[in-house]
Amino acid sequence: MGEQLQIAGLEITPRSARRTRQAAGGDAGVAERAGEFTTPGLIDIQVNGFAGVDFNSPGLSEKKIDHALGHLAASGVTCMLPTLITAHESRLVRQLRELDEAVSKSTLGPLMVAGYHIEGPFLSPSEGSSGAHPADAMIPASKRLVEKLMEAASRPLCIMTVAPEQQGVLELIPFLVENNISCAIGHTAASREQISAAIAAGATLSTHLGNGLPHTLNKHDNPLFTQLGRDELSAGFIADGVHIHPETLQTYLRAKTLAHTIIVTDAVSAAGEDMEPGIYHLAEAEVERHADGSVRIPGSTYLAGSSATMDQMVRNLMGWYGFSMNEILLVARQNPGAFIGEFLNDADTGAGGSVVRWHRVEGELRVVETCIGPWTVQRDYS
Repeated sequence: MGEQLQIAGLEITPRSARRTRQAAGGDAGVAERAGEFTTPGLIDIQVNGFAGVDFNSPGLSEKKIDHALGHLAASGVTCMLPTLITAHESRLVRQLRELDEAVSKSTLGPLMVAGYHIEGPFLSPSEGSSGAHPADAMIPASKRLVEKLMEAASRPLCIMTVAPEQQGVLELIPFLVENNISCAIGHTAASREQISAAIAAGATLSTHLGNGLPHTLNKHDNPLFTQLGRDELSAGFIADGVHIHPETLQTYLRAKTLAHTIIVTDAVSAAGEDMEPGIYHLAEAEVERHADGSVRIPGSTYLAGSSATMDQMVRNLMGWYGFSMNEILLVARQNPGAFIGEFLNDADTGAGGSVVRWHRVEGELRVVETCIGPWTVQRDYS
């Protein structure tokens, strides 16, 4: 290990042996003093890109991976799933192979990347449901494609998001479960019966629930309410205040309960502390970060992922609903950790564990230091 890992905007140094070391299992607690906290690291199971790096675009390198992961660590995330969205078969397999090679060669990748989330291409191409994904690349379920994806990466496919109404999906779900790939429901206009069939087949998660749905829903019988009411499904929610209004999200959280809630960023390359409004990339498409923080397909109102950071969502949940740090750890550590628990690596759950220190900076709770494996990540707020 070198003396220092160079990442613009961050100070990353070898972790001092004097630093407090805290085991970071799912039930790890919180150390609090004068409104400042020391916690285990947070887990994000849906990250399309970060800090100018798009995991869905060609040309990935270990340097780009370290840049994105370093800035993710500075936001309190110490374990995550890079997420690939819908693409044509050859491109999707090629992109996963390139991503996995870059992660393996990077310094922070082996410490932080538990596996991958494949969001597509077995999704609904209908307007609204397809979101920012290319509808022309959405196809019937293919066991052969899943096998190709499994072969393309040295790390596991942890989650695959599918639409239950897409041809062959209900038959594919047991195969995913048999191969330890958690099946998520998302980008769907499925009926109550189709969602129930997916759950019976083994689906256990809703992907960014409240988004990736038809614009017009039946007021009583719709895929949103059906998923909210099923205890068999945990649900990811994007708590950025853009994808779901805070008052609406409060209703969703009460319906789903915190025991079945996972907070995700759905971050894209436009996400990060220092990212400016402008044009960024998500796979083969351009996306635009606006001054209000929303990321949209240029010239439209369609959202295309999030620019939010996990620590921003922590502040949101505390400010909107009065969440305690223990409740934060439930929805941003324990619940997602249990979901991909067998894939969590030794750097995060071993004797050293991951440690995040939160201090008040100009009145706001901020991550001032993250320890992950042998490294300490710090951001200068001065």
